Amino acid sequence: MASLRTHSTPDWFGDAKFGIWSHWGPQSVPRQGDWYARFMYVPGHPHYDHHVKTYGHPSSFGYKDIIPLWKAEKFDPDALMRKYAAAGAKYFVSMGVHHDNFDLWKSSTHRWNAALMGPKRDIVGEWQKAARAQGLKFGVSEHLGASYTWWYPNRLYDQFWPKLGLAYDGADPQYADLYHDNRDEPFRNSGESWYTKKHAFHRLWFSRMRDLIDQYDIDLLYSDGGLPFGQVGRSLVAHLYNRSKSGAVYTCKDSGSGEFDPAFVQDVERGVLKGINPRPWQTDTSNGDWFYSDDYEYKSSAQIITMLADIVSKNGNMLLNIVQYPDGSLPPQSEDLLADLAQWMKINAPAIHGTRPWKIFGEGPTETAAGMFQEKSDYTSRDIRFTTKGDTLYAMTLGEPSDTVAISALAKANPHDRRAIRRVRLLGHGAPVSFRQTDQALVIQLPASLPSRHASAFEIHFA
Repeated sequence: MASLRTHSTPDWFGDAKFGIWSHWGPQSVPRQGDWYARFMYVPGHPHYDHHVKTYGHPSSFGYKDIIPLWKAEKFDPDALMRKYAAAGAKYFVSMGVHHDNFDLWKSSTHRWNAALMGPKRDIVGEWQKAARAQGLKFGVSEHLGASYTWWYPNRLYDQFWPKLGLAYDGADPQYADLYHDNRDEPFRNSGESWYTKKHAFHRLWFSRMRDLIDQYDIDLLYSDGGLPFGQVGRSLVAHLYNRSKSGAVYTCKDSGSGEFDPAFVQDVERGVLKGINPRPWQTDTSNGDWFYSDDYEYKSSAQIITMLADIVSKNGNMLLNIVQYPDGSLPPQSEDLLADLAQWMKINAPAIHGTRPWKIFGEGPTETAAGMFQEKSDYTSRDIRFTTKGDTLYAMTLGEPSDTVAISALAKANPHDRRAIRRVRLLGHGAPVSFRQTDQALVIQLPASLPSRHASAFEIHFA
């Protein structure tokens, strides 16, 4: 455990700022979105209704029967990774195992895995090779910790006619290694009840996660929840750190138990922290639903880019899921976003990659709520976010400005940096732009056209 006491977040993570995630697996097949494997066993939920109508009753056609339908027949990890690298990603995270207890790697300990079933491909291994070829750091997400309680409904039954009392297929003992043997721990999406207290499952989790770490030499491990299972979890993270040659990252969510452990990176699902955090942290979010859904509303490119600027200004990273079809290809919304990100990063990456926070994260009328599931903000051109690199300051507008940009934090008598401003450059614009520093603000005159469709970044040099 000594590696936990001495661990600090490696520089590569603080420099990366932007990663892409493939939150993808058999639950994509029904095209209904997240948590399908659970809710297909919950009468009254739309997933249950869809399942009965499309596939049949879960007593005869269960989740085990969805798995063979996941073929990944158009999955081309090398082509996708080239797009992700062009879009500015510096690390890539593959789904390892979701709450559905299905491993996406060539597992040494679990027969329910993608190398033997479904696509019959080592999905994690293929992603890893593609990421390494593009020079990206490689991570894996694990959602197994909560699986034991999360999947409790698969062994229940309808409490109404015509199949009253007929057990779902999860009650069949021959599939217990997929569906678990949970008979008395219903899932509650809060606090300690997220994880089972069953020690046998703790040992199973450790064995599976160690197999994953040892096979794929990962740089980052993400747990969907707080650190699982106390000392068992800490032992696994210590193993991850001890194996790493370039510095590994373990990221998990705040359990609400007090100050976040400095040996880990705090992850905030679909949200941000308040202000500048002294340690690097991460937002995980998606451009659509977590698993592909036909009906989910996608985020716009402007929303993703302004979220990224806000997060980076506060010492955070964005881990962005790019939604995939069940076959492994990308829907048009994902393709369009990647194209927009590539164009924006080609111009503005210096204000993102390798930067650190300034004295303040930003200014403007729009306040982003802190905490999970608080990611919607309608920014204006007066909302500015700051980053630094060496002696250079970057100021990014979170709305599209016209004519001038006024930055009050850089007024003549500002408390942050009293040095005179020598030069201001708009990234992507060939010539320096005109500016004046008044008692109220740094006022920047904009050129006739802006090089970026979305947030604009100014490079500011002091005398």
